[in-house]
Amino acid sequence: MYLRKAKIEELDLVCDIIEDGKQQLADAGIDQWQNEYPNRNVIKGDIEDGRAVIYNSDDHETLGVAAIIESPDHAYDTMDGEWLSTSDKYVTVHRVAIFSHHQGKGYASQLFRDLFDYIAENHPDADSIRIDTHRDNKKMQHLIEKFGFQKVGDLVGVYHPADVCFVYEKLV
Repeated sequence: MYLRKAKIEELDLVCDIIEDGKQQLADAGIDQWQNEYPNRNVIKGDIEDGRAVIYNSDDHETLGVAAIIESPDHAYDTMDGEWLSTSDKYVTVHRVAIFSHHQGKGYASQLFRDLFDYIAENHPDADSIRIDTHRDNKKMQHLIEKFGFQKVGDLVGVYHPADVCFVYEKLV
């Protein structure tokens, strides 16, 4: 398995994975991503700015995507909580999705492991990694906590006015 930066000609592919992720959340009764976020423009910006990564199997099949954002990440400007690190040397992981036909095979855990290796290699000066997820997304919360993240706060209304997200951080 490996991560690589997404290319602009893969915009439709990345959007398809995100849309598939939206449907998985809807099917699970989770209100996350059930509005106009993330939309094609956000994903296009991720690709153009070199933030979007595609997760591939060893035989080059696309399994999932994520966005890795370098600080500062203004999505957290209104967080109610306290960071573990006050350093401005952090990266944030956003927009993580695995194609539904690859669910249940342990790819999400492997994606997290590989994301951390990728961040260590490509952002060696980062003191921490930040991530958030919707309060109803128990699977993602479990995955985040499984990898040593600590809940540091709450975020209300950043992605959609009614959204409440839990914010996590892990020192590296």
